[in-house]
Amino acid sequence: MRVLRIDESSPYRQLIGVGGIGKGIFFDLAGNHTLGRNESRPGRLLDVRDYCKLHIVIHYIAKLLGARVSGLPFHVVPVGKVGDDAAGLQVMQEMGEAGIDTRLVDTTCGSPTLFSVCFQYPDGTGGNITTSNSAAATLCESDIDRVAELLKSGGRRAIALAVPEVALEVRHYFLQLASRAQTFRAASFVPAEIAPAKQAGMFQLLDLVALNEEEAQELIGCSFSSVAPEFFIAKCQDFLRKFCSNLRLVVSAGKSGAYGVTAQLYNYCPAPKVAVASTAGAGDSLLGGIIAAVAAGIPFLRADLPKESAGSQSVETALELGVLLASYKCLSPHTIHPSACVETLDAFARDLGKPFSNQVQELLIDAISS
Repeated sequence: MRVLRIDESSPYRQLIGVGGIGKGIFFDLAGNHTLGRNESRPGRLLDVRDYCKLHIVIHYIAKLLGARVSGLPFHVVPVGKVGDDAAGLQVMQEMGEAGIDTRLVDTTCGSPTLFSVCFQYPDGTGGNITTSNSAAATLCESDIDRVAELLKSGGRRAIALAVPEVALEVRHYFLQLASRAQTFRAASFVPAEIAPAKQAGMFQLLDLVALNEEEAQELIGCSFSSVAPEFFIAKCQDFLRKFCSNLRLVVSAGKSGAYGVTAQLYNYCPAPKVAVASTAGAGDSLLGGIIAAVAAGIPFLRADLPKESAGSQSVETALELGVLLASYKCLSPHTIHPSACVETLDAFARDLGKPFSNQVQELLIDAISS
């Protein structure tokens, strides 16, 4: 199996992540009317494997970079908690099989593994019920203190990742420690977290953030239009120049693709048209692909092409690799595509007529055997 090369010349050698670890199930409900308070309704249990945010993002990073539990060539270390139950045992085993070092994921008694029951109506709308008393909810600042030395030792060659499904305050504390260690800091948020994160100054603690349209609108304070995005992008750049001059902002626009924005420039990468099995987990896949590419030394954006043409040729940037991975994920009903790796992405890109650039091809090597 081939992976993106990580060696002494690579910008980053390890990732420490904080966020939700767990799983879920999907029901396809009968009837489009909203589920009532006292209603009992039949639903078809779907053969869909659902995972929580941190697990999704770091799985793709580990697979693309050939991570091993030993830490070579790339070390992926999640920090979190799961319950002493079947769901916790399963996600721990699957992370280990992907080359993720789970030694800082604690198994707790008395709190279940984070679990979500998702339901969808025939018209495609739906919702979910997620455990509020999960093991993930018990993660606290003292747990984060355990990784202070790991962050410090990694320094500028480490990536700190903070994603939802653990308390925002805990993630804020983690990013503060990462900032003192001078690591590269990446994050995502859910819509309800944007205002408190902005007020707490969390965006000033980041080097990379991935948001969907709704989240980005909440951050910038104006509406997004895929038909005429220039005004919104200009507002994003105004925000970056004023508050976060070094922040790289990714705005996903669903089936339209994604925008990569810095204070100086932006690229738009359209998403290829694919036979969508499910979009669940696509945003997390986008972030995972971008982080893996950045870790391997692939540039975030193109600087030498007109903005509207970015993504129209070969896959050359981290943004383009992230969009490619998110599109490939949509071919699977599961939130983690079980076949996603560098080789399947390379073949997928070729089939789309947008192969990896020569520079990316030069980074592909055979994975280290276990």
